[in-house]
Amino acid sequence: MQRPSLLPIRGLPLLNAYGPVKYGGVYTVTLIPGDGVGAEITDSVKEIFEHVNAPIEWEQYNVSGLTSAGESLFQQAMDSMKRNRVGLKGILFTPIEAASHNSWNVAMRQQLDIYASVVLCKSLRGVPTRHSNVDFAIIRENTEGEYSGLEHQSFPGVVESLKVSTRAKAERISRFAFDFALKNGRKKVTCVHKANIMKLGDGLFLRTFREVAEEYKSSGIEFNDMIVDNTSMQLVAKPTQFDVMVMPNLYGAIVSNIGAALVGGPGIVPGCNIGREYALFEPGARHVANDIMGTNKANPAAMILSATMMLRHLGLDGIADSIATATYDVINSGSVKTADMGGNATTTDFTAAVIKNL
Repeated sequence: MQRPSLLPIRGLPLLNAYGPVKYGGVYTVTLIPGDGVGAEITDSVKEIFEHVNAPIEWEQYNVSGLTSAGESLFQQAMDSMKRNRVGLKGILFTPIEAASHNSWNVAMRQQLDIYASVVLCKSLRGVPTRHSNVDFAIIRENTEGEYSGLEHQSFPGVVESLKVSTRAKAERISRFAFDFALKNGRKKVTCVHKANIMKLGDGLFLRTFREVAEEYKSSGIEFNDMIVDNTSMQLVAKPTQFDVMVMPNLYGAIVSNIGAALVGGPGIVPGCNIGREYALFEPGARHVANDIMGTNKANPAAMILSATMMLRHLGLDGIADSIATATYDVINSGSVKTADMGGNATTTDFTAAVIKNL
């Protein structure tokens, strides 16, 4: 039995100028398992897809951020994404050391211009938390802000890090947020900012959001705005006031993790990155989880649900709904719980339970 209210999303704003690659009724999808538990949870997806005979053929690239030596393989994966236009990925490790390579996660978003990150935070019956009835979507600008990568040492001991803000990118992410709200029956869009301090950068983002919001007034969607530090407190205290949230890059990274914690952790929060030409699907809370790598303890639900969003993006709604419903049934039954949900079931156990429910 399908439960549409539980499905991750009804749809994404139609942005793609070109369709995904399809030969003989089969879609070719780029797969980047990622670091940490990535290989284990993407294996779950492959096993489930094989069970339902999903018309997906994988082009797999085992890129790793643990070393800069994989740059050639990373570029091959990028070329594959440009061919196929659709991908599924785990999280690539990003080293902290100043001399290390830049984040390949960020590089992919910038080079492919997949500018809209969508993270879905929803309370689930099988994962009891402090708050119930939480249900909001975080829309994060993916390509500029503090993630522009423009840093330099102007004088020994003095570092300047530039935050880049443009009206064009503020406008398109704001439009994406309102279009997402319309397509998914959402009622309100909240802009998160720090315009009281960063009057030019965040001020531009906020002013642009308000201008775009005026164009959607006739659709009946409410809109408001909130300073990011107050947003953090409100999320913890009264999360049910939020519906769709749109924000610049860094705030999105922080708020996504708060949202994941509110509903049970990174193991159950799906996500994706959407641009005009490409779509890349990955868990919403971007954690590598090196500490449990290879232990068969990871919760694959977020990756499975992200993969169902990918299927829906490809127009395979029936298969997507079937897998998503089976996954939510496993979570809500409470019979198979991985460690993050308070149980001792393995990744393999969870995957088998989803397949059994299919």
